[in-house]
Amino acid sequence: MTVVVGCGAGFSGDRTDAAGPLVEALLHYDAPRALMFETLGERTLAAAQLARLQDPSRGVEPLLEAFLAPVLGDCLRNAITVLGNFGAANPEAAGDQVAAMAQRAGVKDARIAVIQGDDVRQQIHSLDWQPWEGEHRELPDSNDVVAANVYLGADALVEALAQEAQVVVTGRVADPALALAPLRYHHGWARDDWDRIAAGTLAGHLIECGAQVTGGYFADPGVKDVQGMHCLGYPIVEVERDGSLIVTKPPGTGGLVTEQTVKEQLLYEIHDPAGYVTPDVVVDLTGVEVRQVGRDRVSVKGVRGHPAPDRLKTTVSFLDGYQGEAEISYAGPNAMARAKLAQDTLQRRLATRCPADMRTRFDVIGISSVFDGDAAVWRDSPGSSSEDIRLRLAVEHKQRAVVELATQELLALYCCGPAAGGGVRRHQNRRLKTASYLVRRQDVTPSVSIRNGS
Repeated sequence: MTVVVGCGAGFSGDRTDAAGPLVEALLHYDAPRALMFETLGERTLAAAQLARLQDPSRGVEPLLEAFLAPVLGDCLRNAITVLGNFGAANPEAAGDQVAAMAQRAGVKDARIAVIQGDDVRQQIHSLDWQPWEGEHRELPDSNDVVAANVYLGADALVEALAQEAQVVVTGRVADPALALAPLRYHHGWARDDWDRIAAGTLAGHLIECGAQVTGGYFADPGVKDVQGMHCLGYPIVEVERDGSLIVTKPPGTGGLVTEQTVKEQLLYEIHDPAGYVTPDVVVDLTGVEVRQVGRDRVSVKGVRGHPAPDRLKTTVSFLDGYQGEAEISYAGPNAMARAKLAQDTLQRRLATRCPADMRTRFDVIGISSVFDGDAAVWRDSPGSSSEDIRLRLAVEHKQRAVVELATQELLALYCCGPAAGGGVRRHQNRRLKTASYLVRRQDVTPSVSIRNGS
């Protein structure tokens, strides 16, 4: 038996019209089908938690309606299960929104599951915390913590499907779990069948970022050409009971699925191919075989799995001071020299007007704005032919007033020179940081609640 899963979103802010062609393609499969939406990054969740603190009804994926409403009715009427982490910081509210959408779609008895238990902010003093690999910061003061969310695995989602849920709404779960859950449920894989669980996790990993695996993030003109970037098809994975799978996309859509696109996504965010740790399984990718078997069809097999970890990754987001940005543009002849003078002027002004512990960074957009620019920004400036320069100042400090003063200094360049500066933009806000820790699996208790759409 084949189980088919499509991915209609790879992050919050993704294209909202991608799910339509996916649903049309899924309708042609005579097999169990699911549609997942992965919309939750670590900072996305922290922003959602901030929104919920301000208003208890908020904290869900902002584009939930735009993502789901156009396809929900077709999914419910055609037994296409929907799974999404668009619950973000408020899965209950997201469940209510989905129920309302189902009503408007004319489906009055939709079964909607809400998964909770990932939010452990209220337990911050009672859990046994360990720093995650590479994390050197101590656990922040609880007064500054905005969010503390555990990466849940697929268990609660499988339980929801066993209770005949048609839509499963979650908060923080491991991204691949959104695909693993329907694969486990329909194939009947045992919870400790580690090779099969690894295969389902790999299936989810390959499609969790949406169009990254179908040519979007792959595209590099003249090096890796991709046609139809404006109408990319989002990915579909066909998974057999033995764990072998094929990655594809809806016919007639843009993009491509090749060995190269799949290999790039296979290694995306994998720091150890022999030990990719997820809540459900530790995945070993070292024996994976990737092979083109048709146009936009790539076979993947050979993944192995090892027992799931005893501890679960938890992201803690916390407020820590303020950050500010300000930018100004210089254009035309000698723009580079004027931008250099502007930076020198600002550095001298900030050194005398702001505290020494204020962190500062300058970027020259168009010359050096991705890597650490301070050492190399002006190295070759005499020979630069650029006539369109944007100087960016970024600052960070515990006190908002200090940040405001620093960005105001850039604003003052309008009349204080150098010549012909314009287009100033400046803003400041609270600094939101994240840190990662591990908690014991037995201390985390996911829950499943089922509601009818009526």
